[in-house]
Amino acid sequence: MEKKETFWSPLDNAAKIFPAICSKEQSSVMRLSVSLNEPITIASLAKAIKRAETRFRLFKVRLRRGFFWYYLERVEDPVVAQLDDGVACRKFDNKRKDKLLFRILVYRNQLNIEFSHILTDGYGLVTFLKGILYYYFLDKGIIDETQIEPFFLTDAHEEENEDAYSRYFKENIPFVIKQPKAYHLPFLLKKKPRFDLLYGILSISEIKKCAQEKKVSITDYLVAVYLWVIQDVFLEYRKKSRFSFSKIARIQVPVNLRNIYPTKTMRNFSLFVMPEIDLRLGTYSFDEILKIVYHKMQLETDEKLISKIIARNVGSERNILVRGIPLWIKSLILYYKYYSEGTNQYSGVVTNLGKIDLPDAISQRVEFMALTPPPPNKKLRINCGVIGYDNSLVLSFGNISNSRDFERRFLYFLTQQGIHVKIRTGGLKSNHRYL
Repeated sequence: MEKKETFWSPLDNAAKIFPAICSKEQSSVMRLSVSLNEPITIASLAKAIKRAETRFRLFKVRLRRGFFWYYLERVEDPVVAQLDDGVACRKFDNKRKDKLLFRILVYRNQLNIEFSHILTDGYGLVTFLKGILYYYFLDKGIIDETQIEPFFLTDAHEEENEDAYSRYFKENIPFVIKQPKAYHLPFLLKKKPRFDLLYGILSISEIKKCAQEKKVSITDYLVAVYLWVIQDVFLEYRKKSRFSFSKIARIQVPVNLRNIYPTKTMRNFSLFVMPEIDLRLGTYSFDEILKIVYHKMQLETDEKLISKIIARNVGSERNILVRGIPLWIKSLILYYKYYSEGTNQYSGVVTNLGKIDLPDAISQRVEFMALTPPPPNKKLRINCGVIGYDNSLVLSFGNISNSRDFERRFLYFLTQQGIHVKIRTGGLKSNHRYL
């Protein structure tokens, strides 16, 4: 009788916070969606999933509770696609036996991949989806192996499972300074279930032209628009006598550290840059905001400054006193720090995974692609995910408030810059309309 392989792994540094803060409403689950212009062939999808679960065995794990830390344990059961019921980013139930931390959902021509942030970041999510698409269209005879990136045709490298934060941790580095609290949008929360989605679909060439005219990246441009809209909301609600003690508008922008530190890791390896404007200093023009964002993004992605954040995060984890605290107490501390400090630090989130490059034979069959970041918390209320494919850039606004005012202002600003915008509401039977 063949002996089963045993495998367990500690959570990476970024993943440690998520078990402590996960709830039904704030699931820490992200989604990547792709709609094809033809119905999905279930037989080919099943073969693609089987090949993907062999290539990405790293992800076939469940969350287990230890005395001091959570850890990941191998799951041997096969991965099976599920019928999508239209509810995005549901919390994973780690109390059920052999419950994975990712799911593959299908409905007619739409494929959704959902991952817990405990497993990986946006880079890992995109890589897994690309693997599924490669293997699916390979089985259908649409592409051959010469059109597939070599990474997807080779066995996993052991480095893919490393905690790269620990690898690049440097001792005796000064920590980052704590920042003042940020302004939060004043919209009221919806009744449960709160999470809703709205997509803005832009032409990459049009927004790229606008960004190039200002000599900035598309990410810089979108973050500046986000700050400009927050300022606009702040000024209007101030007139309505809705006072806020916090007057710093600050956006959290995830940065893929693989572009700074060489690693093959498929686990979490991202940190955040946080451009800000101080609303106490007066009203900013869009060009002024754009200038601030550009320089902040350039400065805070410097390797030396990134090393300070890694030193703070990993250094706290390695503290001998922290290591000896039982898990239930650690979870309470992490929960408190997240809600008392973490969510107070920023006003919004813009997650841009960049453009997804696929062979032409696949791109021609992709009708729609979107990134849905994890549902925002009650303070944040709204966040934005960005992904590009072909000549389309899709902005996904996740919202738990009863207002669409922020999205309206954001997308209307883009139209004023000459960018055509199509609107698509969330759900499996969504339709497009022009703004």
